[in-house]
Amino acid sequence: MHNTVDQAISEIEQVLRGKRQAIKLSLSCFFAGGHLLLEDLPGMGKTTLAASLAKALGLEYTRVQFTSDMLPSDLLGATVFEQESNTFHFHKGPIFTQVLLADEINRTTPKTQSALLEAMSERYISVDGRSFELPQPFFVIATQNPGTQFGTFPLPESQLDRFLLRIELGYPDARSERALLKGAAGRDLMQAVKPTLAGDNLQRIQQQVAAIHVSDALLDYIQALVAYTRDSTELQYGISPRGALALLAVSKAWAYISKREFLIPEDVQAVVPSVFFHRLVHAANSASEAAAVIELMLREVAVT
Repeated sequence: MHNTVDQAISEIEQVLRGKRQAIKLSLSCFFAGGHLLLEDLPGMGKTTLAASLAKALGLEYTRVQFTSDMLPSDLLGATVFEQESNTFHFHKGPIFTQVLLADEINRTTPKTQSALLEAMSERYISVDGRSFELPQPFFVIATQNPGTQFGTFPLPESQLDRFLLRIELGYPDARSERALLKGAAGRDLMQAVKPTLAGDNLQRIQQQVAAIHVSDALLDYIQALVAYTRDSTELQYGISPRGALALLAVSKAWAYISKREFLIPEDVQAVVPSVFFHRLVHAANSASEAAAVIELMLREVAVT
């Protein structure tokens, strides 16, 4: 199975060159059973990454462009009266998919943003007093532009906490950008991405990730990191128990991708910025301060 994961990473990297770390984090998020938040400037490859991931995973993929006039029913669906049958019938919205790209999620209003909360937490939605189960697996990849840009509605803490990971892609290195300018990378190459992780492979990988061994010493280290955020005078509040569980789950997925059956401190350190940042950014005075606290935490908390 590890060779299959390596193949998927390499194929996605042919589309999104120079972003191997982001690709591995994205796959770790899926293997851990969570949802992914991509935050960066427009045109950095967020949508390309989402579509390539869906194709490598062999899952049904739907992209929804969020706008300021979008309503919850545009996402979830609506109950419509049909005259021919004289009955009400529920018409499913685009959320009924396996991989949902919520593109520019912070350009829509909080009312529509919150329509995703139940789906992300429970894997079903409620409309007009009825519950509808979503396809399995259900993976939300949301993109958002920096909050300083015009026409954005910042995600509340409760919504941010539903995302297991938050990552930035950043500018490409010179070599990768040159390949892009020469036409050697981009969405045209997406057609060549094979669904190497499709079918039963996904379920087996997630089971193997859950079975990764975690020693008591590693649990002590994770708890020490969490405690540091709660005791920090630079933050209004620290990481919640759900955030601690998120760190453990993603660390195990990272260990699996790194071809280990047990957790080591380097696995935790590799993913902790992506797990903690969006959970702490509102607790700090600025994004740079939140990043500084995480960097200091990794230096000061000793590995037990």
